[in-house]
Amino acid sequence: MSTQQSNRVTAVYRTTTLLAYQGNPLIEALPPLNSFIEDLSALRGSLKCTPEEIHLNGVERAHSICRVIDDFFQPLSQHIQLHERISLMIRGGYVGRNPDTGDWARHIQNGYERVLSGDLKAIKFTEVNSTAQSMTLIGCSGNGKTTAMKQLLSLYPQVIYHPNMNLEQVVYLKIDCSHDGSLKEICQNFFRAMDRALETSNYEKQYSMRKRLSIETLLAAMAQVANAHALGVLIIDEIQHLSRSRSGGSEKMLNFFVTLVNTIGLPVILVGTPRARKIFEADMRSARRGSGLGALFWDPMDEGREWKALTDKLWSLQWLQKRDEVLSGEIRALWYDLSQGVLDIVVKLFVLCQLRAIATKVERITPKLMKQVYEDELRPVHPMLAALRSDDPEEIIKFSDLKLSDTDKRLLELQQRVALSTQQTPEEFAYQQLRTDEERRVYMALKDDFNSKLLAPIIRQIFDQNPSLTWIRLLPLVHEYLNNPELSKPKDNPKKPKSTGRKASVKQTEWHTLDSDDLRFIYSQTDSNSEIYPAISKSGLVLNIQSLLEEAS
Repeated sequence: MSTQQSNRVTAVYRTTTLLAYQGNPLIEALPPLNSFIEDLSALRGSLKCTPEEIHLNGVERAHSICRVIDDFFQPLSQHIQLHERISLMIRGGYVGRNPDTGDWARHIQNGYERVLSGDLKAIKFTEVNSTAQSMTLIGCSGNGKTTAMKQLLSLYPQVIYHPNMNLEQVVYLKIDCSHDGSLKEICQNFFRAMDRALETSNYEKQYSMRKRLSIETLLAAMAQVANAHALGVLIIDEIQHLSRSRSGGSEKMLNFFVTLVNTIGLPVILVGTPRARKIFEADMRSARRGSGLGALFWDPMDEGREWKALTDKLWSLQWLQKRDEVLSGEIRALWYDLSQGVLDIVVKLFVLCQLRAIATKVERITPKLMKQVYEDELRPVHPMLAALRSDDPEEIIKFSDLKLSDTDKRLLELQQRVALSTQQTPEEFAYQQLRTDEERRVYMALKDDFNSKLLAPIIRQIFDQNPSLTWIRLLPLVHEYLNNPELSKPKDNPKKPKSTGRKASVKQTEWHTLDSDDLRFIYSQTDSNSEIYPAISKSGLVLNIQSLLEEAS
């Protein structure tokens, strides 16, 4: 069974059955060649919600809820192709750089020649061949490209040390294009990322901090460093940010990427939004050269089998005290309509709903709450979602790389709101758990003699078991129960007073905190009188006379 790899390991060589890979230490030091199914256990996140965590205070639960954004990962069918291509590109690229055949040394000698001449096309050994491939991954912002890449790369150690060659092999390196970036900035980001992987600061000092170096010199140095550490694959994310004007045009950018693959022998994966297409389609000849293994286009998720599996898995990660265990068809359909299957929005909408449910003490996700969260917290992405609903390609491209930074800010604000709502003493927290003035009177009478955390739930339990008694009559029952915790029920009062007919009352402003099958809660989830009957009927609280008559006949 495969597991996620450590960042740095010492080489352990495994014999491979494929002839092309045999006798190549750069390949034989990699993890076993597994199928996607064999790697599933490592890809699935370990995030779980336990019954004990549901009863923690709001602040602690909010922290657990926010972990879903970073720790939740559901393997999907679109990840299968990416898993296979990453594996093929890393291993295939090493075929032409085998240290035992001298190919790797010849690549390094060619790289040294390029650094000396400042010419990326300079070579010393003409018989060196490249077995590297390139690939592009295109999809709208929020479709899970970066997250999937991170999870799939975690199956490999980033650095493998070969003692016999004194080589630190860097299996993969991922860099991001900054906004309005250039090829020079890509090189600088490369040296920083290489230093992070190797836990040094040599390359950034040597190249990035020297302002007078030309772009040609930096590109040659970047290629040489990649070969010196036998880099398996270079991933360049957010490629749509690359500025054609600052990089010398699309042709120059593509020539750079093609040179990395065909001349240097370095596999390259370019990741971006549909806006990045103009970089590759500007020159058809270069576009064909840069295609390599082709392109993967990731669309938002369809409302099908995988959508059901994804939402069911997410639904189990609720830290809400009155949560519905089964996801209703109504909420599932609404969830898809509001998110349009964009994975980042799917997850963040779910997280924001939970934070809002805790902050407002609703403690469950309802259609009304989900709509309110969408309107209040996800307003920045409404244009992108409207474009997806329109199914208009031009509109989709227009909003394809819209960022969700404003949504991230709202997550932090809601976390703070939850914290403020729970910044109270244990007595204040327990007091808020009580529903009526009569329950609170009992609490005030006994709070100095008993533990607050124990007192509040016992009061609620006794009031639920004796709804017709006044708080004066219930006070001795609560006291007796607390003094005899082994009792499963409070003893019946032998002289049970006559019912006064008074029921425990809850203010209308607090109806949204009641149980889901309470008529008052159902009423609180409607916005107009015309919605009340359909809501009650949907809850199964209306007797269907017609169906009974049909059964009787």
